[in-house]
Amino acid sequence: MSEYRNEHDSMGDVQVPADAYYGAQTQRAVDNFPISGWRLPETMIQAMGMVKHACGIANRDLGKLTGTGKNPLSDDQVAAMLAAADEVADGKLADQFPVDVFQTGSGTSSNMNINEVISNRAIEIAGGDRMAIEKSIHPNDHVNMGQSTNDTFPTAIHVATAVQIQNALLPALKSLHASLVDKAAAWDKIIKIGRTHLMDATPLRLGQEFGGFARQVELSIARAEIARDSVLELPVGGTAVGSGINTHPEFGSRVAAALQQRTGIKFIEAVNHFEGNAQRDGLVQAHGELKCIAQTLFNLANNIRWLGSGPRCGYYEVKLPSRQPGSSIMPGKVNPVMCESMMQLTARVVGNDGTITLSGAAGGNFQLNIMMPVMAQTILDSIMLLAGGSNAFVDFCVAEMEPNEEACNAAVEQSLSMCTSLNPLIGYEQAAKLAKEAFASGQTIRELCLEKQILPEDQLSEALDPWKMTEPQG
Repeated sequence: MSEYRNEHDSMGDVQVPADAYYGAQTQRAVDNFPISGWRLPETMIQAMGMVKHACGIANRDLGKLTGTGKNPLSDDQVAAMLAAADEVADGKLADQFPVDVFQTGSGTSSNMNINEVISNRAIEIAGGDRMAIEKSIHPNDHVNMGQSTNDTFPTAIHVATAVQIQNALLPALKSLHASLVDKAAAWDKIIKIGRTHLMDATPLRLGQEFGGFARQVELSIARAEIARDSVLELPVGGTAVGSGINTHPEFGSRVAAALQQRTGIKFIEAVNHFEGNAQRDGLVQAHGELKCIAQTLFNLANNIRWLGSGPRCGYYEVKLPSRQPGSSIMPGKVNPVMCESMMQLTARVVGNDGTITLSGAAGGNFQLNIMMPVMAQTILDSIMLLAGGSNAFVDFCVAEMEPNEEACNAAVEQSLSMCTSLNPLIGYEQAAKLAKEAFASGQTIRELCLEKQILPEDQLSEALDPWKMTEPQG
């Protein structure tokens, strides 16, 4: 068997690896873009398979594939084409999509890569010869029927983004939220000192602190849902420029309905196809929410890192799990590696937002955005990082954290901000003098007040009760 076979497109014949399911246009793109070695994410390829399957269903039900047009298909051939699209959607044939991310800005190379793979695989399923130059199930005439790259490629980006947020990011954030809620409840009786500006402040409970962290993640869940919902409008049906040339008027709505049925996500046809084709504002909005989630998770990981600092010369109010040796030179050192991992990946997501923003703003001229492949790669990268990082942070850090009650309790009495609760009794000015004198003498606020007989002992004891300081007092 020859190492190569001939494939044909509108520019002529191209030699393609003999065992490849892709064809001439894919090979041209492989030759033209030897840029990064980065392929589109598998989740994007799978979404493109879903879109092609939905388009095939719409064209089948509208009678377009088996009608009186050029080269109508048999029912068996239609079924084979849908089966091939399903295989792509299910993650099969993953090695057949070699086109670099940095390609034609509309994603035409990848769209044709998908069309060619589905075409040749469908021919094979139907019992035909996929090696033949003339295609009985054609990549353009049949697989791409009623479509343009300009509407189906952005549709696939929207589908991939929504599906990955729904199936990967949201479950990860909900797991992190639940774990933090558990810690907040379990640690609600542990009093510790608060810190503002990294300086001593009034007491709070460790459970309250972690309740605040949990609320941050709860809000992140809501932001992820906003991100998902910002890409529910699908451009499919607009074809080349938004006018819908060469497609049925019902095509877009039927494709959206098929995708909704498949994914359980409420996709709809674009309200205005000229906007839907040309602009990627929904992706920019979605990634903006992801950026906000990223900075929240950075802040969360950094706070937990500080709370676990030590074990002897830091705060060490929370005991972080020991995951691995922390130094090649300092024996016994253990570092907050899961916090550091989270902080790095969220920094990448924040950086990704610049790529998405510039691509959305500067990449769209007139009826098409020409930055779509990099937008697809970038937003799916961010979702993957946030989901994977959140899962790892739960499994290898949050779930195994333990409180250090001794360290929490020890700092409370030493805080000069304990004098805050004396304000209503002796006034701010006198309380401030006590704080300065206590710091200079090395005494606690309680010790100095007793020495100076600032208040009767029972009244002082009630005023300096740390637990009462953790809640509003009328």
